[in-house]
Amino acid sequence: MSKMRQAKFGIGQVVRHRLFPFRGVVFDIDPVFANTEEWWLSIPDEIRPTKDQPFYHLLAENAESEYVAYVSEQNLLPDDTGEPLRHPQIAELFGRREGDHYVQRNRPLN
Repeated sequence: MSKMRQAKFGIGQVVRHRLFPFRGVVFDIDPVFANTEEWWLSIPDEIRPTKDQPFYHLLAENAESEYVAYVSEQNLLPDDTGEPLRHPQIAELFGRREGDHYVQRNRPLN
């Protein structure tokens, strides 16, 4: 049995991709890979991440568009640009920005 690693990044933290030109804010974390096998196999072998690490759901953006991304911890770095994100869904989940992260809104429980 492998030991579960603690996530390096937290909800609301702004991160950037190590290899590709996009950045985003973390809105959910899977302790290990939790997407489809088809999705995982679609990643080229030479850059395919291991499954036994945290994976992050991001409200992501690049120069052209905004989208949701699913990224392994090994492919993320902290974003220290201080630049705000323009993703339209950020306002639904987060309030103000404090330094390198957005503050999560208090959401009513169902």
